[in-house]
Amino acid sequence: MSHILDTSGLSCPLPVLKAKKKIKELRSGDILTVIATDPASRIDIDHFCHVSGNPLLSSEEKNGVFTYRIAVS
Repeated sequence: MSHILDTSGLSCPLPVLKAKKKIKELRSGDILTVIATDPASRIDIDHFCHVSGNPLLSSEEKNGVFTYRIAVS
């Protein structure tokens, strides 16, 4: 199942903290799409995925909006 978490307007580390909290509510195999506007989220989301073991499926930026797709494991 796919879920969307919009953290637009929030500064790091809030996007990562909210993603971490949301992932705890999801099931293995779900996909969480995180939307962020803070450029620092690139580093933080990548690091979070590496440390937590939840694979980062994709990361893209368009017009200052960052979209991350994370597989929940």
